[in-house]
Amino acid sequence: MDKGKMAEWLAQGSIAIPKLLLYHYKRLGLTETEFMVLLHLHSFLEEGVSFPTPVEMAERMTLSPAQCMETLRKLIQKGFLAIEEQVDEVRSETYSLKPLWEKLVYYLLIQSANEGRASRQEEEQSLYTMFEQEFGRPLSPFECETLTMWIDQDEHDPAIIKAALREAVLSGKLNFRYIDRILFEWKKNGVQTIEQAKDYGKKFRKHQRSSTQEEFKQTVTFYNWLES
Repeated sequence: MDKGKMAEWLAQGSIAIPKLLLYHYKRLGLTETEFMVLLHLHSFLEEGVSFPTPVEMAERMTLSPAQCMETLRKLIQKGFLAIEEQVDEVRSETYSLKPLWEKLVYYLLIQSANEGRASRQEEEQSLYTMFEQEFGRPLSPFECETLTMWIDQDEHDPAIIKAALREAVLSGKLNFRYIDRILFEWKKNGVQTIEQAKDYGKKFRKHQRSSTQEEFKQTVTFYNWLES
């Protein structure tokens, strides 16, 4: 094989196709034909050909010029492709794939939001289960409403609420009022992570034990045998 010819082929470069588009084009509502037309159009744009004709596109595909023209029309109609006007020295038109990338980004954002909601719902359900296990009974309507308020109104993360529940268990004060007080104190002191909650809890319990021991010393009277 002629090395010069091989180098010439390689010098033509390559086209970068986002894997996300390859993975999700079907879910975006694109057919295989539409997808291939977009890829060829992307290739033309990379080469500096901003407005390839249906005949030029058909030369690279198994479609006829008429089929290429119809597919391009559908892509514009479906909002995957746009024709923009450019005014340099002369007025000209160019294809733009910006609508395609916007649709892809919007789809991914929606997917991410849906996954986040599903994950949050699952976490909230496990939160209710954890409370019922620790209390050893089903939660009352008032308690369920309190949990909902902690999440929706006070905007406490479910993981932080679980940490507050564990703190109440360790302190031997398993009731909603005490847990609410813990959450209030944590929020006031900027506690936002599980590690911060653990550290704050350790310091509080240490301070509580010190205070209890001091009170005990002050209330107990010791008999001095040397003075008897």
